[in-house]
Amino acid sequence: MFKKLFLGFSENIYGKSPVWLQHVFVSLYGYGWKRRRFGGIFQQEYHAAKERENYSAAQWQQYTQEHLQKILLHAFHHVPYYHEVFLKHGIDENKIKQITHETIRQVPVLQREALRKYGTTTLLSDAREKQGQFFSSSGSTGSPVEILYSHAMHQRWFALFERSVRNWAGVSSNMMRGMIGGRKVVPSAISKPPYYRYNFFEKQVYFSAYHINAAHAKNYLDGIKKYGVLYMTGYAMSNFFLAKFFKELQLQAPQLKAVLTSSEKLTDEMRAVFKEVYHCKTFDSWGSVEACGLVTECEHGSLHINPDAGFIEVLDENMQPVKTGQRGNVYCTGFLNYDQPLIRYAIGDSFIPGENNCKCGRSMPAVKEITGRTEDVIHGKDGRLMVRFHSVFYGLLSIKKSQVIQEMPGSILVKVVTDGGLSKTDETTRSH
Repeated sequence: MFKKLFLGFSENIYGKSPVWLQHVFVSLYGYGWKRRRFGGIFQQEYHAAKERENYSAAQWQQYTQEHLQKILLHAFHHVPYYHEVFLKHGIDENKIKQITHETIRQVPVLQREALRKYGTTTLLSDAREKQGQFFSSSGSTGSPVEILYSHAMHQRWFALFERSVRNWAGVSSNMMRGMIGGRKVVPSAISKPPYYRYNFFEKQVYFSAYHINAAHAKNYLDGIKKYGVLYMTGYAMSNFFLAKFFKELQLQAPQLKAVLTSSEKLTDEMRAVFKEVYHCKTFDSWGSVEACGLVTECEHGSLHINPDAGFIEVLDENMQPVKTGQRGNVYCTGFLNYDQPLIRYAIGDSFIPGENNCKCGRSMPAVKEITGRTEDVIHGKDGRLMVRFHSVFYGLLSIKKSQVIQEMPGSILVKVVTDGGLSKTDETTRSH
């Protein structure tokens, strides 16, 4: 409801409203998100997640085994896609009850194209939780998918996010934060400051990812200071561009508690710039809209797989587990979403597993490196640096693949592969 409401405002009222009223709209939208993420069962799920935090390796193995069995049995009995595929591969209820961490590889892999094709039909459970809503993945590979979130599932996911992303970095959702993400809170490409909008209910200053340049940097810094931002979150590259402009222009940013990056590969150069500009540590994490796995950085700088988010396999090209220090493809079996189970999902990312000898003492599997390429950057004529144009394709379910090409500043070419063509309305809406 709130998503549709906001999109309506964005296309009609929001874009034509004065800035003060846009702050109100963003705050109302934030109120809906806060209730969805942090209401209901959030508190009990959060406390349970905190209790699990210091599980021993044996306890985590038992936990993973129990939840593997649970999600597999649920999928077999309640999800038509899996019932058919499991039986086709000779997997019945008795065989499922014998599957372990080591034998999970007899279960077939779920490819992204299958999720895209069946995700809103036969990949859905016939015993779903209330208040389900579909959300689009970023489509960083060019092919977005639709993921069903119930309110309760959203709250389970954010309980883990609060524990392992925010708390490990020494911050919380109750602290004022600055966010740089994909939402077009500043509606026009050619716009006057401020280049941010304030979300009162979520204690969030949402900075535009599409107006970052040297000329606008001071206005972004004014927003950080005005609202007392304590930590920055969002796109790694966009946050890096902003901090780099602060550094180059010798603008003095306040000391922050942390920088929490996501969506793109975090580099050593980014960490160094954030530390110099904000005088704090940077914490990396890996997750996705699919919410079937979570990797987070602890206070000692180690990356840990969160076993209560899902079971993660890191496999080579022969579908065998890689050794510590070797790169492999990631396959996720999520433990949080029973409405649309993702079992051995080929998410398209890769890890290098590490040895867990971290001083934090948590017995969670270690990741040496989250591998992947740094985002490509679009350069505007006015010096703006922009990444991640996936929001342009939100809601266009006919698009199978997309590509954004730039050969010169100020001009881009958009290529799409569709199931049956775009409507004139879609073409016109996205052209703005």
